[in-house]
Amino acid sequence: MTVAIETTAPSRGRRLATWLHARPRLQLALLLGLPLGFFVVFYLGSLIVLFLNAFWEADPFSGKITPAFSLDAFVTLVTVDVYRVIALRTVGMALLVTLTCIVIGFPVAYYMARIAAPRTRRLLLVAILMPLWASYLVKIYTWHTMLGGNGFIDWLLEPIGLGSPGLTSLVSSWIVFTYLWLPYMVLPIHTGLERIPSSLLEASADLGARSGRTFRRVVIPLILPSIAAGSIFTFSLTLGDYITPDLISNTLFIGNVIYINSSLGNLPLAAAYSMLPVLIMGGYLFIVRRLGAFEAL
Repeated sequence: MTVAIETTAPSRGRRLATWLHARPRLQLALLLGLPLGFFVVFYLGSLIVLFLNAFWEADPFSGKITPAFSLDAFVTLVTVDVYRVIALRTVGMALLVTLTCIVIGFPVAYYMARIAAPRTRRLLLVAILMPLWASYLVKIYTWHTMLGGNGFIDWLLEPIGLGSPGLTSLVSSWIVFTYLWLPYMVLPIHTGLERIPSSLLEASADLGARSGRTFRRVVIPLILPSIAAGSIFTFSLTLGDYITPDLISNTLFIGNVIYINSSLGNLPLAAAYSMLPVLIMGGYLFIVRRLGAFEAL
């Protein structure tokens, strides 16, 4: 006696899944095709068009832009000293804000990761993240009010005989930049400190190292990639910001010069100057990559 076993053919979806399973590269291409296409067309494409404007010619009288090859914009940037001064000021401010965020953020992150109780740690994380929930412009205008005449900073410093930094100084921009980007430094450092096994610190103490030497020889080398990762955010965001200097002080930075020239129709000069922060960030990313920043992100 024979028994007939009825078999059903696999569905189209199952056949497609089986066919794709043997082709992992095709799976990756289908997965990343749309987002990469969007990135290439809309982001890199717009940058390419912007950079092409740097080599176009602007009529000095009418301001009309013609697609003729010209290096006038680059010659202007090299020969006019004010553009070099603004570039150095912007890079210096970005480095100062990054260093300040490290000095302020490291103790906070260390307390959160190694000392605070779990409940306190959660409350501090919420406190660090809370400023990121507020609108960027709202925070800027709030600081504009506090740093202006008769603002909160004036009221706070008046009893000790000090005045506020004012809206016209670099100190104002430095304070506001540090406030804005500090969470981007605290969070990577906190994550890096949490990854350090307690056994390493205990082993260092068992070998006779004091807390200061343990900090220098064990903690700092292990946390350096996280510091470098946080510095990518603080440095790049300060380097390209133009709204904060425009509202907080009367000091020009690279972003302000790009915005002003593009608004006035001088696209070649604005495009040529916009290449500078791209080159600076390229060099900065190369440096922090050697410190292991990308692995810590």
